[in-house]
Amino acid sequence: MLDVCLLGTGGMMPLPYRKLTALMTRFNGSNLLIDCGEGTQLAIREQGWSFHSIDVICFTHYHADHISGLPGLLLTMGNAERTEPLIMIGPKGLARVVNSLRVIAPELPFPIEFQELTDPEETIAIKGYQIQAFRVCHNVPCYGYSLLIERNGKFDVDRAKEAGIPQRFWNPLQKGEIISDGDRVLTPDMVLGPPRRGIKVTYCTDTRPHKTIAEHAQGADLFICEGMYAEKDKEDKARQYKHMTFYEAAKLAARANVSELWLTHFSPSLVYAENYMKDVKKIFPRASLGQDGRTVELDFTDE
Repeated sequence: MLDVCLLGTGGMMPLPYRKLTALMTRFNGSNLLIDCGEGTQLAIREQGWSFHSIDVICFTHYHADHISGLPGLLLTMGNAERTEPLIMIGPKGLARVVNSLRVIAPELPFPIEFQELTDPEETIAIKGYQIQAFRVCHNVPCYGYSLLIERNGKFDVDRAKEAGIPQRFWNPLQKGEIISDGDRVLTPDMVLGPPRRGIKVTYCTDTRPHKTIAEHAQGADLFICEGMYAEKDKEDKARQYKHMTFYEAAKLAARANVSELWLTHFSPSLVYAENYMKDVKKIFPRASLGQDGRTVELDFTDE
């Protein structure tokens, strides 16, 4: 099961009723954060989730509304006596940007490991996730992320018995381990059926629509996508500043055949966003507005 929380939905500046951009997920005892706008740690506290369990932070890009909450979060994590390494993933320049911000958080009791993205598409396996990073179209280097949790096939007791595999090896094989048993090499495919459907969440902000986004969001259980503007007279502004409208995000969701779309990263000027959803749903009926603190539990299915 994967817990997903949209901590903040605002773009550019925080508002009394809308925190800045951040997403948090929980899986198998590990927390992952995408972006860390101003007020992110307050949003985490309001949700009742843990700072201490954050193992990975991914950054889409380094505009202030996506990273300005990091120094305070690092200090809080340090004060919680964390010692385990913290992994950070982001576009080229990550170490330089973070170390510059750390001028006000120089003493931390844990190391930071940087993984800088340079290719148009990169996949990183970590903490049970397959993190697929893909470059999008903003006015600075920017990436979207798909979080995939893969699921092995069902354990086949009959196949294990027919192959003469001792029962003590069943559990490690089911977990994907390869085992040497005398002169035999036992592999998971000897006892597992075909892979089952896993869980996929795609997160994308600060970009113009692009086919790459639809390709990486294909079939996602949840697609969280920027909808900076909803007003029809803001289409030129969206193109100028390389952002998206509600309707462009809905078209991407339809093209990617996702299960659900949450809109996020709203312009400070956007009010009464719900008034625009009727037209959005004509494009993609399973679209809805993201809200600060909106949470969902995504579970495995046997489809």
